[in-house]
Amino acid sequence: MQTLPNIKMDSTEVPDESSSSKKRNAFSELMSPKPKQPKPISHQPHLSTKPTNLRHTNDRRDGLLDYIQNPTSFPSTRVIYHNADFVVIHDLYPKASVHLLLLPRDPSKYLLHPFDAFSDLVFLASVRAEAAKLKSLAAKELRRLFGSFSASDQAYLSAMDADPIPTTLPTGRDWASEIMVGIHAHPSMNHLHVHIISKDRYSDCLRHRKHYNSFSTPFFVPLDDFPLAENDPRRHPGREGYLKSDFVCWRCGMEFGNRFTRLKEHLKEEFEAWKKE
Repeated sequence: MQTLPNIKMDSTEVPDESSSSKKRNAFSELMSPKPKQPKPISHQPHLSTKPTNLRHTNDRRDGLLDYIQNPTSFPSTRVIYHNADFVVIHDLYPKASVHLLLLPRDPSKYLLHPFDAFSDLVFLASVRAEAAKLKSLAAKELRRLFGSFSASDQAYLSAMDADPIPTTLPTGRDWASEIMVGIHAHPSMNHLHVHIISKDRYSDCLRHRKHYNSFSTPFFVPLDDFPLAENDPRRHPGREGYLKSDFVCWRCGMEFGNRFTRLKEHLKEEFEAWKKE
């Protein structure tokens, strides 16, 4: 079983930073892109490159199965960690700065639609617990990537750089609140998966209407909303027309109609403002 050494996976913990905000932890190494990316020294493969050892069935929608069944056949640059019940991977085509997938390994559940799988309250509780750990790790990664830009994180980072480090640290920015955890009302893959994704929607892989609206409308169903009521409209995403909705900025609410190119330009502007908050 692969583990993340030196990281206490507790969703309520204060990030276990070193005395310098620039020092790296094990998860930072796993989450970082390769040197050719804009980010410095790292190990994550280029986001547009598929791993050479990824095996497929005839149906591309089965692309997550091999991760579930054979996580050790993939490098740590693709599979972040796994245990008896879950596998955590980098999304192959991330739609934001941080985009991970939590894959349950229970064969009695992983082919079910999320609406059905999460009607089992015991199973739902186990997924929520694992997702909380992963959300904490993703929040640490956001701080590593963008903390130096964030005005609300400066007091925290300064305290971490102090010698000695103060006994009581400033709270700093709540990076966990910048992470969304949930599923798509109509998943694009056959096997159950939960998205852990930062809010910024800033990625070269976000290329068309479905990509944006699948994370910016009720088509994205937060894990905390389960189990859904039988009359919940999100059970009928096609009828509700979520993916066909006009574009609305996730951050400021500006409306863009069908102008995806203009939306993308705006998302870049919002990304720069968001990371500086």
